[in-house]
Amino acid sequence: MTKRNMILAACAALALLLVGLWWVRGRPEAPLPPQSGALTPAGDTKAEAETFRVDNDRATQMGIKVAPALSARELPVATIPAVIQPPANASVAVAATFPGVVVRTLVIEGDRVRQGQALAVISSREILALGTELKQAALRSNVAEATASRLSQLGREGVIAGARVDEAMAEAAKARADVLEKQRILNMVNGNGADGSYTLRAPISGRVTSASIRAGAPLDGATAPFVIDAADRYEVLGQLPERFVGEVTPGMNVRLDNDTLGRIVAVGSTIDPGTRSATLKAQIPAGPGIVTGRTTSVEIVGAAPEGAVVVPAAAVTYIDNQTHIFVPVEGGFQLRKVVTGGSSGERIVLLSGIRHGEPVVVAGTSALKALVTMQ
Repeated sequence: MTKRNMILAACAALALLLVGLWWVRGRPEAPLPPQSGALTPAGDTKAEAETFRVDNDRATQMGIKVAPALSARELPVATIPAVIQPPANASVAVAATFPGVVVRTLVIEGDRVRQGQALAVISSREILALGTELKQAALRSNVAEATASRLSQLGREGVIAGARVDEAMAEAAKARADVLEKQRILNMVNGNGADGSYTLRAPISGRVTSASIRAGAPLDGATAPFVIDAADRYEVLGQLPERFVGEVTPGMNVRLDNDTLGRIVAVGSTIDPGTRSATLKAQIPAGPGIVTGRTTSVEIVGAAPEGAVVVPAAAVTYIDNQTHIFVPVEGGFQLRKVVTGGSSGERIVLLSGIRHGEPVVVAGTSALKALVTMQ
């Protein structure tokens, strides 16, 4: 080989080497396969951009649990501070309607009684006299009815004038009215005209807080031998912010911080200029923690709109100032935007984004959020 040929061969080899180096350095790198358990987008479409793959082992390590969303029956409207107090008619005095003598006492101070329960039996001359008058009025009514019936028959036959028939019918009606009135009085005082006694009964359910009565003692008919406190009923009095006046109405439900349920009975129509709020009153039953004078918080709830669901508060997460829920899908989880409608304790109502019965992540949400935000 001549010297000239050797130079040409060396130049060709050098050119090939340079081309090879350029091809190797300029070649695009292939993407690395995802590592086991990594969170990666599951597709390229916009709908799939919020879906992330997490294998089962990784999900177990992250403590992820799912549960179905449930239909929401109530929608929290507002939570306001309130004070527990007895109702306006919390104490009722049981008066002796007629004077007499105490025959029997059936309860003592401190006893709990139900509405209509007998408290004491009183013997009274007035009741005995009323019973006698009732018997006499019943006899007069029977006679007047018989006379009116006989004269009515004679009037139809033309034997007597119609005016006499009308007079007899009026007398019969008057006698009936007298009987009904005397019977009404006896019934009103739980009286027994046959033995001349009447029974004092509890007008409300509650606790006997005063029992100034004993067997054999006289009653003058102007005293109240029993006082009953309605210990089974309470009210909560709260201040409703001005923006909710008109939206919150009587009949809506309330829930106290100890889950006691009640019902709104009145909402004021006047706005206090200092607090910019109206008075709200709700009735609640007695129960643990229901103590007169105690300050509490009252959650006002209305009917939830159709399609609303409720999920645990731990299921909801906030990313980029938007509310999201993780939904399990094949091979991973989907990050879905939702619209909330209020919260109640450890539950949150969702107005859209999740359907009834659809599974959602209720534990491990923070771990999923951390992986999402790292992408």
